[in-house]
Amino acid sequence: MKLNLSSQIVLNKVPVEFYRPRTAVERSEITRCEKITTDIFPSIDEGAKEIADCIQLEITSKQREGRYCVLALGTGLSLTPVYSELIRKHREEKLSFKNVVVFNAYEYFPLNPESKNSSLNQLKERFLNHVDIDSQNVFSPDGTISQDAVQEYCRLYEQRIATFGGLDVCLLGIGRIGNIATNEPGSGIASTSRLMLIDATSRQEMTMSFGTQEPVPPCSITMGVQTILSARKIFLTAWGEEKADIIQKAVEGPLTDAIPASFLQTHNNVRVVIDLAAASKLTRIIHPWLVTSCEWTDKLVRSALVWLCQLTGKPILKLTNKDYNENGLSELLALYGSAYNANIKIFNDLQHTITGWPGGKPNADDTYRPERSKPFPKRVIVFSPHPDDDVISMGGTLRRLVQQGHDVHVAYETSGNIAVGDEEVTRFMHFINGFNQIFDENKDEVIKKKYKEIKKYLAEKKEGDIDSADIRTIKGLIRRGEARTACTYNQIPLDHVHFLDLPFYESGKIEKLPMTEADVNIVRELIAKVKPHQIYVAGDLADPHGTHRKCTDAVFAAIDLEKEAGAAWLKDCRIWMYRGAWAEWEIENIEMCVPMSPEELRAKRNSILKHQSQMESAPFLGNDERLFWQRSEDRNRGTAKLYDDLGLACYEAMEAFVAYKPL
Repeated sequence: MKLNLSSQIVLNKVPVEFYRPRTAVERSEITRCEKITTDIFPSIDEGAKEIADCIQLEITSKQREGRYCVLALGTGLSLTPVYSELIRKHREEKLSFKNVVVFNAYEYFPLNPESKNSSLNQLKERFLNHVDIDSQNVFSPDGTISQDAVQEYCRLYEQRIATFGGLDVCLLGIGRIGNIATNEPGSGIASTSRLMLIDATSRQEMTMSFGTQEPVPPCSITMGVQTILSARKIFLTAWGEEKADIIQKAVEGPLTDAIPASFLQTHNNVRVVIDLAAASKLTRIIHPWLVTSCEWTDKLVRSALVWLCQLTGKPILKLTNKDYNENGLSELLALYGSAYNANIKIFNDLQHTITGWPGGKPNADDTYRPERSKPFPKRVIVFSPHPDDDVISMGGTLRRLVQQGHDVHVAYETSGNIAVGDEEVTRFMHFINGFNQIFDENKDEVIKKKYKEIKKYLAEKKEGDIDSADIRTIKGLIRRGEARTACTYNQIPLDHVHFLDLPFYESGKIEKLPMTEADVNIVRELIAKVKPHQIYVAGDLADPHGTHRKCTDAVFAAIDLEKEAGAAWLKDCRIWMYRGAWAEWEIENIEMCVPMSPEELRAKRNSILKHQSQMESAPFLGNDERLFWQRSEDRNRGTAKLYDDLGLACYEAMEAFVAYKPL
């Protein structure tokens, strides 16, 4: 069963030679903008295996010499696939870690001595506890010492590293603001181990690693930039679109303390190992015409012209031969004969992405429409990772599909229960208890008992405690009720509203369980029953909590199984990916764009507002101060403005989609 198909979405638009050059000369040409050796892999698993193979060689080489192999290790989630592969090598290939010495890259500060959420404990849970490393060979900063003792402690930590002959390999992830370990922006290249105040963005990112809603401590004791650069080899990993911007800045940007990872440019043995999604903003991937000759596909031509419009500030139909020649696009003039010919081709391509009929217009010529006219009406499933992503991401399109007569189902993949605040539970329990007292003379003993239990639990609950099963159930019911209300507002029959409650989500923590066959089978059962002509699925893989990616992988895996089984309905099904509150599709990749009038945008806002628990008091709004309805409107208006700037039709707002073609 293929459980990571979302990682291959980007393969639809990137030629192999851009990330896997055939010769050293080709590599030198396409990586001319990159200041650090960067290896791009089609999937996370392949990238993780490459790093694990290199570490294995280092360990076995030192074993033959009778020496220690000294590793500096981070604890970010991006390193988990590497650790999983090393654990597999230990179990299946008998790789021993007896000669390995580990130095933890950072530790939270201050820590309660009883805290289970230390960085060292995370490293143990994800890696050290599963291999045969000697516990005496594991060293970590101590987050429980007094602040007065930190400076001397850091000096001794550096001294201990030197005692073992220095670091052989340093394995780190990169934070969204360019931090390595917890060297935040402003860290100097000569900095050594020290106490560091953690940036708010980094702390928000670390909540995933922390695994609970307990706040991440404000500081950390971290290896310094100089300490990291002293390692003989350094591996930096990143996976997914959410890291694409910072990878581009670290690899191609200037050396600056505003992005501490950029200091790796000064090291002579660094490898950045990333997947295609994380590489998506590197020049050779996003603007390959600047570094090599291209095979000009329609999509690449569109990408180049949109880039040229933004560079020159002109709409498409005003671009000139001079604009092409001065900005490295003379190949297109040779291909099309003139700027006018290229302009009109791409203008028409983009114009044909716009449709007011997302389910296809009946009895119309669909030659240049993104959706086919038949069959009509269509059976549609909208998969929503959380119980509000449907309306946040495609509320206008969803409403239009219903109004145009299609048979629309909405499938909420997870309960979304951890995103409900305790005050919401208290409010609903007060209502239920009051209802019992007024209308049933307080006779219902179950309500009375549960009310007392939950009231007591919430009163005694400490920050970071995992909710009880009862409270998670109530929080799930709150979100179900809101989703039903929004669906009713959008005229979707309640028997077409499905709550899948995928098991991977029900960890009670921010960090979810691994997705398994059980999750996929639940999705597969629904799609096999409905046999849809259209499937809408979350393509918003920059979701910082990772739930969208897992939910999308579950849908893709179910489709893949149906394809292998020869399901006839799949031949007449199209799969559209939407994006939500975190990002938008690049305009050159949009294949269907559904415009909204001011009234339709207001209706979309109203449906989002039905999810009351996700307004001001929602626990996971991220580091964006805007509420979800505000983000959604700004994004939809922004898409409409892009089309307007390119000289196309001007609308109030637009929702964008990209087609997914099963591999």
